[in-house]
Amino acid sequence: MGFLDQIFGKKEEQDQTKSLWRKIESEKDLDSAVEKSSQQKVLIFKHSTRCFISKTVLKNFEKQMQNSDKDYSYYFLDLLAHRNLSNEIESRFDIVHQSPQLIVLENGKSTYNASHQNIDLHTVN
Repeated sequence: MGFLDQIFGKKEEQDQTKSLWRKIESEKDLDSAVEKSSQQKVLIFKHSTRCFISKTVLKNFEKQMQNSDKDYSYYFLDLLAHRNLSNEIESRFDIVHQSPQLIVLENGKSTYNASHQNIDLHTVN
């Protein structure tokens, strides 16, 4: 692996990881994620596309996703493009807004959330 690949990752790995995400771009998408949480754990990653810390945490989390055998549904929210949906999540699940932030839903309720360097797939039970 070349030096730049080590820093930025390979395109193939990025494409493979992106296919694991379902985007939340509407309230209907959020409702679908909540509904899905009755079948399996749903993990929502709220990401700020302008924040270096958020990009770094996202990259590390995606590496964990690739190496995980957990049966989770992964949802991605670009909170700069969809701040209204971030506000809806805050209101609906009584969670203080953070960025980056990982929220776990089970049976329509938030059971766990973490932000910044505390985002770690291994801590999700």
